[in-house]
Amino acid sequence: MNNHSFIKSRMKWVCGIVLSLMLTTGLAGSSLAQAIASANGVESIPPDSGGSAAPAAQSRETLIKNATILTASHGTIKNGSILIRAGKIVEVGQGVKAAGANALVIDATGKYVTPGIIDCHSHTAVEGEVNEGSLSVTAMVRIRDVIDPYSLNIYRELAGGLTTVNILHGSANSIGGQNAVVKLKQGRPVDEWFVTGAPPGVKFALGENPKRSSSQGQGAAAAPRRYPATRMGVEETIRKAFVQAKDYMREWQDYEAKKGADPSLIAPRRDLMLDALVEILQGKRFIHSHCYRADEILMLLNLGDEMGFRVQTLQHVLEGYKVAKEIAAHNTGGSTFADFWSYKMEAFDAIPYNAALMTDKGVNVSINSDSDERARRLYLDAAKAIKYGGVTEEQALRMITLNPAMQLGVEKRTGSIDVGKDADLVIFSSHPFSVYTVPEMTFIEGVVYFDRKTDIERRDALKIEKAELVKREREARGGPAAAPRRGEPVPPPKDDERK
Repeated sequence: MNNHSFIKSRMKWVCGIVLSLMLTTGLAGSSLAQAIASANGVESIPPDSGGSAAPAAQSRETLIKNATILTASHGTIKNGSILIRAGKIVEVGQGVKAAGANALVIDATGKYVTPGIIDCHSHTAVEGEVNEGSLSVTAMVRIRDVIDPYSLNIYRELAGGLTTVNILHGSANSIGGQNAVVKLKQGRPVDEWFVTGAPPGVKFALGENPKRSSSQGQGAAAAPRRYPATRMGVEETIRKAFVQAKDYMREWQDYEAKKGADPSLIAPRRDLMLDALVEILQGKRFIHSHCYRADEILMLLNLGDEMGFRVQTLQHVLEGYKVAKEIAAHNTGGSTFADFWSYKMEAFDAIPYNAALMTDKGVNVSINSDSDERARRLYLDAAKAIKYGGVTEEQALRMITLNPAMQLGVEKRTGSIDVGKDADLVIFSSHPFSVYTVPEMTFIEGVVYFDRKTDIERRDALKIEKAELVKREREARGGPAAAPRRGEPVPPPKDDERK
């Protein structure tokens, strides 16, 4: 390993420690952090436990009382309470009381409680590049294997009330890689992040990105362009892949039918890319397709009718309002932006009324981020659908909770505040659609993963701890003579350096 790689590796290690010290789930090891967590009644996870305190936190009964509860499924409950036990919601309504004497009771008087926010299109926590752009069909690659649990964006998103995300491959491919539906359980082993029972999916893409409009050289000296280079070619690439998948599926079906009578029969050669496409044909794997233009949306829906697959969600779908009836007829969801468009040619016909118009035609609509920045404030993005289109408050809330849960096939577990569902919740200081509101606490399965009060109280201690870690790292790299970090004052030269 060269010096640059060593330094980069060491700094990433330090950043990981600093980040862990920031987590209000109790990952911090200082006695100060433990004292603050205890004072706030929040279960903390000791740093040397491997996160083993989380099950203990789940087993403790929690009562959130005196809140305005926006259920996302059955209206608003004023002066309501939510009882949580073993990570599940066990009672919701007025007059709910805790059964256990040592229950954690959170008085949410004047505050609002919503389901945990769900982002149906995210690239957060992906280690390395999100695009495997060398081929146009890469259904064999998996996002789940490259999730970075130390990404700073995870904590920031928890601070914005985000609890569940659909982490997708990029859009460089007509057929991209396999997604991962995860809960942001920062501080827990990554294997525990994946939502049990969430149907697997594959990212598709149409338009400028898979045909590589802006990423391949032009002119005589340019390298040959990767196929496809046109919108027609994108369609043909997808069709050809499914023709191959059907042939592959028949080979395996024939083998399974005959192997009992002929033990010497050789099984077909395994193809991981075609395995994923066969699962789509069998209805076992979802398609989440990046798209913009109405003509391409219809092309993919029609291609699905031809080849025998269904598109679960159209991602971005900026011209979805033009063909909303056709989208609804295919029982396909639309996961769109609140107000992000005109950044390239195929986004020029986007309008802020898209979410409302698709909703009016019967499309299941969610608001997504596609951005670690927008993911921190999806609750405000949802509010824009009220301004642009006049959807109801509950319809807007569902666009970031129950609707994306349905699009991801996890609505039986999360997405609304109902008895039996996971206790994925957010406590807001005021109405979640107010520009003055802030998320104060974020729960995932009954465990607090963000507490604003604790966060604020610990900031000074973290600054001191970070400075000490940086000092130790500099000394390990060669002492105080190392170059100052950006934003730090440059010390004056010593006397012997003035000469």
